[in-house]
Amino acid sequence: MTSTNKATKAVTRKPPAGALKAYVASLTGTSLEYYDFAIYSVASALVFPKIFFPAGDEFVALILSFSTYAVGYFARPIGGFVFGRLGDKIGRKYVLVFTLLLIGIATVLIGALPDYSVIGVAAPAILVLLRLAQGIGVGGEWGGAVLLSSEFGDPNKRGFWSSAAQIGPPAGNLMANGVLAILAASLSEEAFLSWGWRVAFLASALLVVFGLLIRMKLEETPVFKAIQAHGERPKAPIKEVFTTEPKALVSAALSRICPDILYSLFTVFVAVYATKELGMTTGNVLAAILIGSAFQLFLIPLAGAVTDRINRRLVYGVTAAATAVFIPLFFLMIQGKSVLMLTIGVVIGLALHAFMYGPQAAFITEQFPARLRYAGSSLAYTLAGVVGGGFAPLIFTFLYGGGAGGWYLIAGYLLLASIVTIVGMLLGRDPKPEEEVRLLEGSHA
Repeated sequence: MTSTNKATKAVTRKPPAGALKAYVASLTGTSLEYYDFAIYSVASALVFPKIFFPAGDEFVALILSFSTYAVGYFARPIGGFVFGRLGDKIGRKYVLVFTLLLIGIATVLIGALPDYSVIGVAAPAILVLLRLAQGIGVGGEWGGAVLLSSEFGDPNKRGFWSSAAQIGPPAGNLMANGVLAILAASLSEEAFLSWGWRVAFLASALLVVFGLLIRMKLEETPVFKAIQAHGERPKAPIKEVFTTEPKALVSAALSRICPDILYSLFTVFVAVYATKELGMTTGNVLAAILIGSAFQLFLIPLAGAVTDRINRRLVYGVTAAATAVFIPLFFLMIQGKSVLMLTIGVVIGLALHAFMYGPQAAFITEQFPARLRYAGSSLAYTLAGVVGGGFAPLIFTFLYGGGAGGWYLIAGYLLLASIVTIVGMLLGRDPKPEEEVRLLEGSHA
């Protein structure tokens, strides 16, 4: 894990003319899709317990709301299976267009969904189905978005080029929290819960149109064209991944556990803890998350670039270890109920996330051969998401249990997650860009 990448430095390839365009398309597309996913995440903590579930026990309503949040993660493997297979068989471009449409339509329909007081139990039932559609779309989106930018770029600089898709979640989170913060600040609580939150969901329609215009103009990636030229497209990519790349699949999946759980802590559960335990306002929490997400916009590509120069697995593993140390410090920092300390803590927490999430796309895709990248990456990303981000808010809520002492258990949960991800780094392989260069050179022979 401590070896350097010097062995691969001799292999270079000038990025083609479409590399920057692909980077921007990957970044904007995932930003729009994660905007949709992020507004649901925030609303599941602050809005949905109050309008989509029966009045009564507030804790039970929160658990039910976080359960619908988790459905989005449970649905991701379906998207990984379906779209991962298609991405390796028919290409990256058209799969990405369809996933964008799927997520956008589901989000707009959530914004138009009548609440529990109007249609009763049908409201949460439909909410779950729409969240399911969101999750399936995101499950198929990530692998293609990563490959879109990284397969146009220099394979020696995959950490940077593949970070485009990784900027999407904080950018989407920034947009989502910003819209919700403006609505919450400008409207009364009654108006915000009645119709204000819906504006953020309905606005997704405009964003989807913008994203489609960008993606429809893209070309297929040079790597996939080379695979086509060589006649190497797999007939059964999902089966091949499970039968020929089990170690790669496990390593790539474990790499997601710590950053996923960490992100859920600082973008979802912190809203509950800070408002209910510390007495802060929703605006205080949203502002802290906004600032942390803003820092991530440049920390993520920076982290990816750093790991192009310093061993990727080493940087990733050290950051996972630092996360285990920081979490108890974070909870001690905020016990004084200072908004400033909360903000500083969230910024540091999301910075740690950035130094794992930034190089994560490169690490995951590097575990698989080019002809199986979409399927392998999508499966690892989505299956791990169920264990990591999907269960995290529910586990946080149960561990917390309404008492101040619950944060000790939450810190232990993050310690375990850090260890799991470090194991993933130990199991993984270092990048081998010469494999991709030989494929591309052969396609021009």
